[in-house]
Amino acid sequence: MTTILRIDSSIKGEAAVSRRLTGRILDRLLVAHPDAKVVTRDLAQGIRQIDGSWLGSVFTPPEQRTPEQEETARTADAILAEVKEADILVIALPVYNFAPPAQIKSWIDHIVRRGESFVYTEEGAVGLLTGKRAIVAFTSDGTPLGSDLDHASGWLRQVLGFIGITDVEFVAADRIVFGAEEALQRAEAAVAALAA
Repeated sequence: MTTILRIDSSIKGEAAVSRRLTGRILDRLLVAHPDAKVVTRDLAQGIRQIDGSWLGSVFTPPEQRTPEQEETARTADAILAEVKEADILVIALPVYNFAPPAQIKSWIDHIVRRGESFVYTEEGAVGLLTGKRAIVAFTSDGTPLGSDLDHASGWLRQVLGFIGITDVEFVAADRIVFGAEEALQRAEAAVAALAA
């Protein structure tokens, strides 16, 4: 059975264009995978930023953890497990101030973990989460996808590739303030053209 992980992140809630796009992408995928298991995580509802306490918790052997460390590690491990178990990731990437939202960065910090999602070898880093597909719903008011102003899409593609997810596609509703209807039409056409 196919498992699809949907990651929403916009602080605009149901009004977010990125949330609309992740929904449309999910609908498209469910046509081809009607029995898929869908897991949804809304990062706008809150995700812990990593800090020294988090680091100490996840890298302390389970039998040596304090109760507080165990709770922190359990949450971090659950976030990572969702990605490990997914066959397809549908990720909302709204652009805030030319970059990804802080909650997307925090989510990435939870899942990029040495020994779990990548390892270092004599040849360099090797991603462990191979064989997955990611479809990213990129939205922006004024930042064109792939432009010099876009410090979000290239970063996300790089970090996903670092952990082994190299099949990454973007569906963009960008430069919305310069023509919302046209941006949404382009995005809808891109969703329709996705290989399910």
